[in-house]
Amino acid sequence: MPSQQPRPTIHIPGTTSHTIAPRAGHRREGTLRYLKAGSGAPLVLLHTVRTQAEHFRLLIPLIAERYTVYALDLPGMGYSEIVPGASYDEPAMRAGVERLLTELDLHDVTLAGESMGAVLALTTAADLPERVRRVVAVNTYDFRGGIARSSLLARVVISGVLTPGVGPVIAGVEPKPALSKILQGGLGDKSALRADYVDELLQVGARPGYPTVARGVYQNLPSLIAARSRYPEVKAPIHLVYGEKDWSRPSDREANKQLLPAADFTQVPKAGHFIALERPDVLADLLNAVA
Repeated sequence: MPSQQPRPTIHIPGTTSHTIAPRAGHRREGTLRYLKAGSGAPLVLLHTVRTQAEHFRLLIPLIAERYTVYALDLPGMGYSEIVPGASYDEPAMRAGVERLLTELDLHDVTLAGESMGAVLALTTAADLPERVRRVVAVNTYDFRGGIARSSLLARVVISGVLTPGVGPVIAGVEPKPALSKILQGGLGDKSALRADYVDELLQVGARPGYPTVARGVYQNLPSLIAARSRYPEVKAPIHLVYGEKDWSRPSDREANKQLLPAADFTQVPKAGHFIALERPDVLADLLNAVA
């Protein structure tokens, strides 16, 4: 990767950083970065909107004795390469996840995703049934409004980012207090958002071209909603996990329970959208129990 790339400011003990090169002939693909830790059957972690592999900094050490953990930076996000003209709709991001599984030739995989990552875990499992053993989908981001339900500030910022003309400018201006406030809107326990994590996200947000990525992700929320139609194709066992205070409404959760009647269902009391930040112990217990 280019030497002028910023380096992560957060190191997760026991992890190493790796990359996957673009496939020949795929012009819109970039290098993907992922973290690896532990030993055991493969477990792939897929992060939320506007975050990166370090989103799982607290979870990885809790599961690395039972799994070989792969935490992916989704295309264009974290320290994965930003490719001009790339798409950030659900199929394009899913292609990035599938590259990880196929290029590393992973089998018997547990896919665990949060938010946008939960949707991608389910659709990847639908595409690659022969590789996926189980899916843990945490606070699926597949409903109208998404992060705009977090707070008035989030609604103002996201609507600004999506506005033609000024949108790219607004996407490129990300004051720390505003980003902190928006992310705290996804937490039951506001103190779970650490200042060094916000600094890391801001460093990534300052990468050349990142505002285009952020805007592209928000513009493509409809493709995440549309991806719900793929959920019933999943052959592997599914566990749906929701924070009691997630942005999804009870009706959104019930709709997915009805769509996936065989799925296990857990609601985490007092937790919000970012369960990996505020209740990593709950996810670790759930994952370790079925390792």
